[in-house]
Amino acid sequence: MSQISKVRIRHVFGSFETEGEFWEERLAMPLDVYEEFRGSKRRAGVMTDQSQLNRIEHDAYFIQIETDDGAIGIGGPVEETVAYLVDKHLTPLLLNRDPMATEFLWDIMHRSQVHGRHGQAMMAISVVDCALWDLKGRVLGVPVYTLLGGPTRQAVPAYASMLGFNVTDMGLVRERASWAKSLGYTAQKWFFRYGPMSGHEGLKANIAMVETLRDTLGEGYDIMLDCWQSMDVNYVVKLAAAIEDCQPRWLEEVAMPDRIDSYRKIREKTNIPISGAEHEYTRWGFKRFIDAEALDILQPDIYWAGGISETLKIMALATAADLITIPHGHSSPAGIHVSVTQSPIHTPYQEFLIKWNRIHQHFLADPVNPVDGMIAIPTTAGVGMDLDEDKIEREEEPSW
Repeated sequence: MSQISKVRIRHVFGSFETEGEFWEERLAMPLDVYEEFRGSKRRAGVMTDQSQLNRIEHDAYFIQIETDDGAIGIGGPVEETVAYLVDKHLTPLLLNRDPMATEFLWDIMHRSQVHGRHGQAMMAISVVDCALWDLKGRVLGVPVYTLLGGPTRQAVPAYASMLGFNVTDMGLVRERASWAKSLGYTAQKWFFRYGPMSGHEGLKANIAMVETLRDTLGEGYDIMLDCWQSMDVNYVVKLAAAIEDCQPRWLEEVAMPDRIDSYRKIREKTNIPISGAEHEYTRWGFKRFIDAEALDILQPDIYWAGGISETLKIMALATAADLITIPHGHSSPAGIHVSVTQSPIHTPYQEFLIKWNRIHQHFLADPVNPVDGMIAIPTTAGVGMDLDEDKIEREEEPSW
């Protein structure tokens, strides 16, 4: 029986050319309650100083699990802190273990993190779990969705997630929305720029964006709207009332994730479906939202909430409450393997972050990309996480 012999941390660097400024605009964020952050274009983790006029330079950490008989599984990319936690906290638990025992390995990793049931510690568990599923699929010679019960369909509709596109110039909003529609997407998600502390003018600008989108995209086209944890009950209720005639498909992350009562109150006061919990973790965290009847759509992030293993449990829990689950679009390769195994009525879409995927999948040999608005089921064994060595301009050992 093969055993895990090494957990390798790969720190890779690369770049690509862009046309003009890559990140055109940031979204509203919780820190905007303070004036010093509200006017800044920078958002930690996305709006970085590496974003230059015609070039993006970036680095990423991938987790490569290796066995004594030569099998590998890859997860990532992740940030440095997550890679460090994998290296220092989780690797000792994994070495000399059966890599196929994903349930056992998840359980011992989770039980070891008594102070890490959220945040970066759970991200570390998640990336290891995804790498183990990639390894398992490679060893058995099948795509991971085959191991998860097989596909319910041959392709999943993708919605275009427009993070980083301009949301304050209505001419550019029309142009970008029309462009995404021309690519075959039948739904788009846009991000509000302003929160409660931006006052009446900010509220008017948010409403104008929604009205522009509906006017541009026409009736019967799904429009999703992301508040990114940056609002409160009174503001969202007022915003929802103003845009309800535009018939949004959903309002997303209307408050910070621990404010479950705020989600419930908002859901009770609007006819617009409420989605969220991408910043929640594990089945136990999602059960709180389900029990409170606070959400219509659950959005666990596969690389944050606990990996493929835990996301499947969250989705099963959601179906018992007859709720929709659409995983957050952080990882398209892992996402399609999970989404395609679910009933179409419970997972009608997969999120595709257009700009984010350009960066997040840059180092992959076979990136996942929609065609005519659809993501086809993969054919390669595992998750499909081979790296394109030609895109790696240099690789360094971790500096810790």
